[in-house]
Amino acid sequence: MSAVGYTHAEPDWVHGHPHEPNPAPPSDDVTITLTLPGGQAQRLTVETLQSLPFTTVPDCTIVSTGHGASGPFTFGGVTLQALLSAFLPVDANWQFVDVVSGDGFGARLQREEVLDDAGGRPVLLAYMLDGAALSREAGLVRLIAPIETDDALKQVKWVAQIVVK
Repeated sequence: MSAVGYTHAEPDWVHGHPHEPNPAPPSDDVTITLTLPGGQAQRLTVETLQSLPFTTVPDCTIVSTGHGASGPFTFGGVTLQALLSAFLPVDANWQFVDVVSGDGFGARLQREEVLDDAGGRPVLLAYMLDGAALSREAGLVRLIAPIETDDALKQVKWVAQIVVK
């Protein structure tokens, strides 16, 4: 599978992406492609995420290239762990998850990061910000890693792909 900037080669998002501010959505496509180990792919929508258990994580900071840090915010959505639990077989063997934006920026999360709720601050696929739905310009669906506060390397705006390996 090759979609929106993702190939099977090992990505290098830190050095392979210019980290320029991205004020406008990269495309009109708002679906998310979830690719499971073995290559089986599914298209997800915000409504798909909304059908899964809802979680809020307060006191989150958004660290955005070119804009510095902002917040604190309360994000709401589905934990990445809950999403994977809903779509992966119980005995699935996986080591990491790549979450990739529509503009090609991405983050790799190790299995331990996904499964650890970090003291009630789990990795979240957020579609709400301070009780309101995220607009398309604000990301529509954003990967939020609440424990990250200064690099923005695991905060992905406009999530377009989730690849489980």
